[in-house]
Amino acid sequence: MRKPNSMKGLEDLGRVRLSENFFLRDFLHSEIADFYRIPNIPDDPGLAIEAGKRLCEELLEPLQATFGRLHIRSGYRSSEVNAFGNRNNLNCSTNAATAADHIWDRRDADGRMGATACVVVPWLVDNCDREGDWQRMAWWIHDHLPYASLCFFPKLWAFNIQWHERPVRRIMSYVAPRGVLTKPGMDNHEGDHSQWHGSFPKPVR
Repeated sequence: MRKPNSMKGLEDLGRVRLSENFFLRDFLHSEIADFYRIPNIPDDPGLAIEAGKRLCEELLEPLQATFGRLHIRSGYRSSEVNAFGNRNNLNCSTNAATAADHIWDRRDADGRMGATACVVVPWLVDNCDREGDWQRMAWWIHDHLPYASLCFFPKLWAFNIQWHERPVRRIMSYVAPRGVLTKPGMDNHEGDHSQWHGSFPKPVR
């Protein structure tokens, strides 16, 4: 599939259905792109769609089925938008580090594909209000979903959730307690973590 070269082509691309409840258009919004007037359009739509489908079908659909509607804060980021954000200190990593992450249509250095979205779960905001409660969602995802990486943020407990062909299974946070919650090799990585999320809904597939 070629990169759209017209408004109609972009409109058609946005209508591509990634899963039961998500379309590609849901992930094309970018404040950086809007404010600085940089088109946020995939150079390789086919790869972006393939990776985006895995993200939606394997991670976002189960989350939404279990906790209710998700709010998509950000999703796909074009190489041009990401490079601009990196150069101008707008919370974007380098294109090399963001490939197969927010840049869905570029494989990583090992040739693997992946896709990331930043989401807010309103159910979590409404039902968990103690410091550190973000960990309950983190461990629920860890125990139930095939995520590659998670990273939590302070505002509305938004988090990046990544699907990747070779998942690392690492959870990071900028919310207290900051740092690495778990990664392979840590004592807490394996086993059951229901002491954290036992009162959460059971996963709906």
